[in-house]
Amino acid sequence: MTLHPAVAACRRGVRAVLSGLEPGDVVLVACSGGADSLALASATVFEGHKLGLRVIGATVDHGLQAGSADQAARVVAQLAAIGVDETATVRVEVTAEGLGPEAAARQARYDVLEQLREHAGAALVLLGHTRDDQAETVLLGLARGSGGRSLAGMRRSYDRYARPLLDVTRDDTFTACQVEGLEPWHDPHNDDPGYTRVRVRRTVLPVLEEHLGPGVAAALARTADQVRDDVEALDAIAQAAYAALRGPDGTGGIPLRALHDHYRAVASRVLRLAALEAGAIDSELAHLHVRALVDLAAGEIRGEVRLPGHVTAYRADGHLRFRPTPMTS
Repeated sequence: MTLHPAVAACRRGVRAVLSGLEPGDVVLVACSGGADSLALASATVFEGHKLGLRVIGATVDHGLQAGSADQAARVVAQLAAIGVDETATVRVEVTAEGLGPEAAARQARYDVLEQLREHAGAALVLLGHTRDDQAETVLLGLARGSGGRSLAGMRRSYDRYARPLLDVTRDDTFTACQVEGLEPWHDPHNDDPGYTRVRVRRTVLPVLEEHLGPGVAAALARTADQVRDDVEALDAIAQAAYAALRGPDGTGGIPLRALHDHYRAVASRVLRLAALEAGAIDSELAHLHVRALVDLAAGEIRGEVRLPGHVTAYRADGHLRFRPTPMTS
């Protein structure tokens, strides 16, 4: 019997990311019970067991909807039926300050996935984002004017995390579930127009497809891959430049004359790295902060620049330096 193309697409993506693992390694699959992550779990069991890997299926209960505990239990039962070697479910409290509900839930989810990964000694954590998710991410970054790093979309892999389905469509994951007799859960939040991503999914992308022709999502995802290559190259160049400019102990600040020898794209990344090392908060260090650092270094603005994390940048003795921001009563 010929394997259905949708199932084959999911398995092909998973096979590629598991190929470097050794028999006995542990793989953790994050599964919400939706079509994307359910298809991912099924493909991982099939491909992982062929390689002698141990597959753990994990679901995170955010407690944001009525009946969320029942849904988590349902996912655990589905994962067991698929054939995972072990299941895990964790309830988290979404309370991240200064973040929207989506970002807070995402932060809580990743925090607990990392705890589960460490506890299980997992070599890899698999996430079920698809090509459609990537296209939405690129559009959101473009609309926010967030720069190249945001347009590069979600990384295919980083640290011990991987997204095997970034070349697979959402329709394919749903079809794969149907073919394999899996009943995915439909998250009601995915229909709530109060979320920006839902409006992009339900309204913006269909309009673009209507007026620009089919294939917009694929083109956006392809753009992300191309931009990602450029961003990673610039980041590597900036890292090397920062290591040279900061000196052996990193306490002398950034020499402005030497900084000006670099292209602005590199210099801005160097200053961002310096700010982070000084204590600025990565998730809150926005483009406007980095642009202000560049302007300060160039002498286009005077005084100082205050950054999230109670860090202040200032010029002194031909260097850009950082100090703690004085606490005010």
